[in-house]
Amino acid sequence: MTYGAQDCLLVIDVQNDFMPGGALAVPHGDEVVPVINRLAQVFGHVVLTQDWHPAGHASFATSHAGAAPFQTATLPYGEQVLWPDHCVQDTPGAALHADLHVPHARLVIRKGHHAGVDSYSAFLEADRTTKTGLAGYLREQGVARVFCVGLATDYCVAWSALDARAAGFEAVMVEDACRAIDLNGSLDKAWQDLAAAGVRRTTSDALLAGAASHNPWLPES
Repeated sequence: MTYGAQDCLLVIDVQNDFMPGGALAVPHGDEVVPVINRLAQVFGHVVLTQDWHPAGHASFATSHAGAAPFQTATLPYGEQVLWPDHCVQDTPGAALHADLHVPHARLVIRKGHHAGVDSYSAFLEADRTTKTGLAGYLREQGVARVFCVGLATDYCVAWSALDARAAGFEAVMVEDACRAIDLNGSLDKAWQDLAAAGVRRTTSDALLAGAASHNPWLPES
């Protein structure tokens, strides 16, 4: 039994620079890899994303004289956290984790490739107008429900789940298949925003049990 044509597992930014020792390490980020590998086995439809910045991207602290990582700056589209240089196009840090095993993934969405605009969400860039095309792709494929996993819970995963809801999809966060940065209370805020938007929460064990019983279900947690 696999989750059906209406379901998609959205695997967000499982890349080397977000792993322990990476340029923008998410604490315990590597722990999501085996969980995602197990989940992917029961999903017939998987989409991956990659953060994919050009060198000198506007979201990098090094692009702003005197700025330090994790400060904020006002860019033309609004307030922006300034990050360490990370996931620069065609570098080892931008590569997907070597142990991520999702050979049947159908699509890779690369985001953050516009030099002047950051992109957390898999659906919409940080200017909140530039679309990645993912929503249209999912609609054409008949997807109604998106299960969000990856890095980081409070940024790219949460933004993707919120934008999935805004685009008319059901959205589910798989808690143990994500890890957070938790910058200045960002994790608590993300969970509050997700709950307010109607994003549901579940665990990998619940999803795998649902698949095994031929009756997928989503308990509230």
